[in-house]
Amino acid sequence: MKSLYRDMDLPQILFTLMFILLLIAACLWVVQPFILGFAWASMVVIATWPLMLKLQNLLWGRRSLAVIAMTIILLLLFIFPIALLVNSLIDNSAPVFAWATQSHMMPELTWLNSIPMIGEKLYSSYHKLVAGGGAAIMTQVQPYIGRTTGFFVAQAGHFGRFMIHLAVMLLFSVLLYWRGEQAAHGIRHFAFRMAGRRGDAAVLLAGQAIRAVALGVVVTALVQGILGGIGLAISGIPYATLLTVLMILCCLVQIGPLLVLVPAIIYLYWSGDTTWGTVLLIWSCVVGTLDNVLRPMLIRLGADLPMILILSGVIGGLIAFGMIGLFIGPVVLAVSYRLVSVWTHEAPPPGDDPLAVVEELAEHDEENPVV
Repeated sequence: MKSLYRDMDLPQILFTLMFILLLIAACLWVVQPFILGFAWASMVVIATWPLMLKLQNLLWGRRSLAVIAMTIILLLLFIFPIALLVNSLIDNSAPVFAWATQSHMMPELTWLNSIPMIGEKLYSSYHKLVAGGGAAIMTQVQPYIGRTTGFFVAQAGHFGRFMIHLAVMLLFSVLLYWRGEQAAHGIRHFAFRMAGRRGDAAVLLAGQAIRAVALGVVVTALVQGILGGIGLAISGIPYATLLTVLMILCCLVQIGPLLVLVPAIIYLYWSGDTTWGTVLLIWSCVVGTLDNVLRPMLIRLGADLPMILILSGVIGGLIAFGMIGLFIGPVVLAVSYRLVSVWTHEAPPPGDDPLAVVEELAEHDEENPVV
């Protein structure tokens, strides 16, 4: 039987390739509004798939009941808290600025007088600044925080789109929970068709990386942020909800919750509330060190990933995709890292003695001189 491809000429191959590329571009254009939501849903489903299977076993093997239970869990533990936090961030931004521009919030700092030689000058300059009100302080600080503030104000424009992505994510999560095995089999089949057993292994490694990032980074940040927010609320710190949002973001970018907790402790001591200041200090020590125990344990459940990789993914994802990039960025880098690592280790490592390799190369150059 004569092959249909044997008589294809170069223009036919080029036009066929152009048609395929045009078809792919059109498909991406159509599904572009749903790509981020679907990617987020995929990460959530992959990370929580073992939990869904356990719930299915507990609910008499009924997939429908397990999907309903997982949907309720996502709503209660993921969708509603994020929506409330975002809404609190928007509602409290104006009161926080007004509070920051009031002079009565500033402590006296009488201990400045006890500093030798420069204490009186520092104390006098400080009180002149305070006498001008918080607005004067903000004017002095504005050149240093202007760009940072502008960045976060720009991110506020993404909040509406962020909430739409949450709704799309929930819808796709329900569909993936319902047909997860078929979707996973289809992806593995496509990967096997592309690259054989390597492609299939790449899909499995990608799943491990996604579970590691979701458990090790996101869960740890949420636990630290929520526990830190509880401590702030109990201690009577103003705008504890807004500070909880900031603390979760700091934990996601691997800065830690102490960037928020330490100023809160200082504020309590300066305001004279030493009892709650001590309580918050002890609580902050627990919350601040929690990631050293929780994150390695959770990451080890999925895959062992370098911390610099996670940090770069979180910051780069935030800049590239906005709020949703906090979750997508580290996953993309983690999957790429795992694939490159596996591909590299398929070859044997080089010899232990680099001098022997250099000598072999020198001998080879002597035997085969370049003319």
